[in-house]
Amino acid sequence: MKKVNIDRRERKALRHKRLTKYLADIQNTKPRLIVTKTNANIYAQIIDDSTSTSLVYKSSLQLKKPGTIETAKLIGEMIGEEAVKKGITQVVFDRNGQKYHGQLKVLAEAVRAKGIIL
Repeated sequence: MKKVNIDRRERKALRHKRLTKYLADIQNTKPRLIVTKTNANIYAQIIDDSTSTSLVYKSSLQLKKPGTIETAKLIGEMIGEEAVKKGITQVVFDRNGQKYHGQLKVLAEAVRAKGIIL
């Protein structure tokens, strides 16, 4: 029997599990763009899983601004510019179980606008 009332944390865990299965298949072929969002800030980094190194990292802490939609757009543009400078053209978007809307959507669109394929 299905559990009808699933709380917010369980829904996020299910989304994260579903995304992790997908990412495990293509993990070593492309770098990952990982986006982590808290109530106050937003963090984004591109990681190469084959060497376990962080290639590009930006956050709203570096901008000294709270995590808003405008800040997410700035971070996406900066990540995109840095990635293009380092020769990265394709990444896998890992949103850590968060829903694709609001700040995450704006950040992803800003990265795409710089020429990175998600």
